[in-house]
Amino acid sequence: MKTQSSDNNLSHFLLLLMTTAIAVTAANLYYVQPILPLIAKEFDLGVSELGSIPALNQFGYALALLFISPLGDAIARRRVIAVLSLVLVASSFLAAFTPSFVVIVTAMFFIGLSANITQQLIPFAASMVKPQKKAATLGTLMMGLTLGILLSRTASGFVGEHFGWRGVYIMSGIVAALFGLLLYVFLPVNKPQSNLRYWPLLRSTLSLFKRHKALQHFTLAGAFWFAAFNVLWATLAIYVSNGPFNYNAQQAGLFGVIALAGVIGAKVSGRWVDVLGSKTLIMLSLLLIAIGFIVTGIFADNLMALIIGVILIDFGVFSAQVSNQVRVFSVDETAQSRINGIYMLGYYIGGALGSIAGIKAFALFQWHGVIAVSLVFISLSAILNCRAQQA
Repeated sequence: MKTQSSDNNLSHFLLLLMTTAIAVTAANLYYVQPILPLIAKEFDLGVSELGSIPALNQFGYALALLFISPLGDAIARRRVIAVLSLVLVASSFLAAFTPSFVVIVTAMFFIGLSANITQQLIPFAASMVKPQKKAATLGTLMMGLTLGILLSRTASGFVGEHFGWRGVYIMSGIVAALFGLLLYVFLPVNKPQSNLRYWPLLRSTLSLFKRHKALQHFTLAGAFWFAAFNVLWATLAIYVSNGPFNYNAQQAGLFGVIALAGVIGAKVSGRWVDVLGSKTLIMLSLLLIAIGFIVTGIFADNLMALIIGVILIDFGVFSAQVSNQVRVFSVDETAQSRINGIYMLGYYIGGALGSIAGIKAFALFQWHGVIAVSLVFISLSAILNCRAQQA
């Protein structure tokens, strides 16, 4: 067990471990998307019930950002991560052996809650490097997050097609147990930045959001573009499972491989944020996202257009996210977990709303409804980013 302070430099090994752990943990928020048609078939679910499954997953994650993330400033993060790992393992196996729809949505909520591991690791790593290395470190961590989000769909689609959707959660439970053990063994024990008790700690988190106008703009801008991102991914598997594509779960999951452009976006933005500035880079990223949605809308039944659109959307979203987190962490150096928690809370509330809005838009207006809702979200994000430039 490591006992050194987290003030020490972040080693290459520890950065690799934390990046990989972020990838495999974040994957739990997206495993469900390619296998939604399989779950719907087994439990005979309608559109509204089906939409609640990914929404509860995202909602659990959002609640953890408010009620669990701040603990990283007051309790050694290694201890928080260990407890969350145990919950993630238990809820993954609960999902794997669920007998009913009610149990699976409950399991999805706790999977989302325990996936807060990612938002303990990101500020942990950020606190272990000098300010001039923060952008590059966040770029690496976000590359792991991007890989986890995107490859989760490919892995889930493959396992779901060959071993059933329950096999996906058996796999996730085993992986969660392995990385929970590795993190417990190798993570250092950091010195907490605050001695506040739990409820005062939560109140201080909300006061930070109220006090910093810039943080409000950063948070809402990120929430809207992540809503657009989830509008796409909550409906894509359903869309391509029908004509003219008629893809199975494994084929739908392959869009995760196509979207690996997001990895490049995360890494590139970590290098360019110091050159162009966060706000300019975010505006360029939002433009790419909008173009991606427009391409997929105009050429709705064309596979190549869909591929190009997905690439542009994912590249833009993850480029914007790294740029935004650099400026979020600069708001208050002494409250990294709380600042990150409130920002990511808004981000994933946006994601949950996007999932619901996307499936509803698809049910009412099919694919063009999905595109229209997404462009509204991107427009709102761009407006808020412009306002943040004046904050």
